[in-house]
Amino acid sequence: MFIAMNRFRVRPGHEDDFETVWRNRERKLSDVPGFKEFHLLRGATGDEHTLFASHTIWESEDAFLAWTKSQAFRDAHKNAGDNKPLYLGPPDFEGFRVVLAETR
Repeated sequence: MFIAMNRFRVRPGHEDDFETVWRNRERKLSDVPGFKEFHLLRGATGDEHTLFASHTIWESEDAFLAWTKSQAFRDAHKNAGDNKPLYLGPPDFEGFRVVLAETR
């Protein structure tokens, strides 16, 4: 399994706008081979920003990388630049290979 996360520093007062963008965007993930789950996470709010993270779970790192090279990826990210005023800088990507997992 592979977990891909993008951390976003959202400007104070723009949290609802950021969430609306994500609710209304076409993620195009459900039909992508190897995709398992998506979550949008809201973290702590500080003086300078509110932390959000997009969190996807994939069958493998290869499945994730294939998606990043696909037309579905390009389509899902085509308008990302329109929302720059919501952020403090670009998102920070973090990728993780799962080495231990436990489920109920």
